[in-house]
Order: sequence, then C-alpha cells, then structure tokens
Amino acid sequence: MTINIQSVHFNADRKLLNFVNEKVEKLNTFYDGIINSEITLRLDKSSTSENKISEIKMLGKGHEFFAKKQCASFEEATDLACEALKTQITKHKSKLLEQH
Repeated sequence: MTINIQSVHFNADRKLLNFVNEKVEKLNTFYDGIINSEITLRLDKSSTSENKISEIKMLGKGHEFFAKKQCASFEEATDLACEALKTQITKHKSKLLEQH
C-alpha cells in the first residue's frame, strides 16, 4: 500500500508523520485490498483550539473509503478518522462476504 501524507499551512514533524503512517498501516490488517492512501493534515483558520483536520482517503479494489475529523490535535483527529475507516472497511468486507 502506498501512503502519501500532505500537510497544509504547516510543516509536519517526523514524529507526527510516523504516527499517521503507523495508524494508517494498521488498517491494512483489516482489509488487504487497499492499494493507496492519501492523508491530508490541515490547520483550519478558525479561532477555536480544535482547528486540526485529518482527512484520509483510501483506495481499495473497486471501493473508496473516506474519513475527515477535526480535533485539538492531529493525533486525535487521525485516530478518530482511522476508527471511522475501520468501521467502513469492516462493513464493506462483510458485504463482500455476503455476496460470495
């Protein structure tokens, strides 16, 4: 699986990139049909402390998964987005199993 991480309006440090990489890599254990993952980490211009956005788009065999979360930290946002993707992947996988 190819993982692309983009940070918009800031420079992500190595620690954050490694964290995001690890989280997204773990999703591969639930569904091995994932080909590509695009993660966008963005700082929202709002004045609230919850201005960190993590968007994850995963391209699977014939299906696309997407989650976007906004939190006080990129780690938390990425964590929640990965949880949402895990749910989507699990549902998709059970649908595939029902068809066969």
